[in-house]
Amino acid sequence: MTEAYVAVSALTRTFGNVEAVRSLTFNVAPGELFGVVGPDGAGKTTLLRMLSGVLRPTAGDATIGGISVRTDPERVKHRLAYMSQRFGLYTDLTVAENVHFYADLYRVPRAERPARLKVLWEFSGLGPFQDRLAGALSGGMKQKLSLCCALVHRPPLLLLDEPTFGVDPISRRDLWLIIHDMVASGTTVIASTAYLDEAERCDRVLLLHLGQPLGLDTPAVVQGGAATLEEAFIARVTELAGHA
Repeated sequence: MTEAYVAVSALTRTFGNVEAVRSLTFNVAPGELFGVVGPDGAGKTTLLRMLSGVLRPTAGDATIGGISVRTDPERVKHRLAYMSQRFGLYTDLTVAENVHFYADLYRVPRAERPARLKVLWEFSGLGPFQDRLAGALSGGMKQKLSLCCALVHRPPLLLLDEPTFGVDPISRRDLWLIIHDMVASGTTVIASTAYLDEAERCDRVLLLHLGQPLGLDTPAVVQGGAATLEEAFIARVTELAGHA
């Protein structure tokens, strides 16, 4: 059995009396596309922030490549890239300036940058827009730029918090094609989404509702006998409410 690159054990986070994430346990294999699926308030962002070393768990732990997010969060950050839901780059810098800034931040050797940037421009389609201010980009192009900045140092793990939130259908398709290319090249990806049709693109999915796991397996297994993955999710939420 392949050793997990991400190992999560009883991971929990509370905010006052609110338990945002409740004792989650799961593993993610190297090179896997793992989906975290649920509506707003499900705990998706809290989970990704803990995995990235930004937010300390209240209980439990997770390891990234064998490094604990609880005891050594700074070392964890060097093994991943985290792309937040909202565009967080510098709007007054150009596309190229943003990518070069992150290359400096991650200390990418200058001798390696031309080849890396060539690949990034090609798969993102941003090559012709290198001199455009980031603030003047469309929503989909901003997300592609965020991906380029996240990938410039070639992290083994990519955490994506609703990468297609607020973008048009064509850009959604393009972003998922880029994500699949990254997985094909060996990158491990954990992506959160509220779109059940996007969950079907993942190797495995974790269904979340109010911080609780409702299912963890391949999309086909989680869907079971339901007509769609969405129907399966709603049925599990209804069942959980009935036991409350």
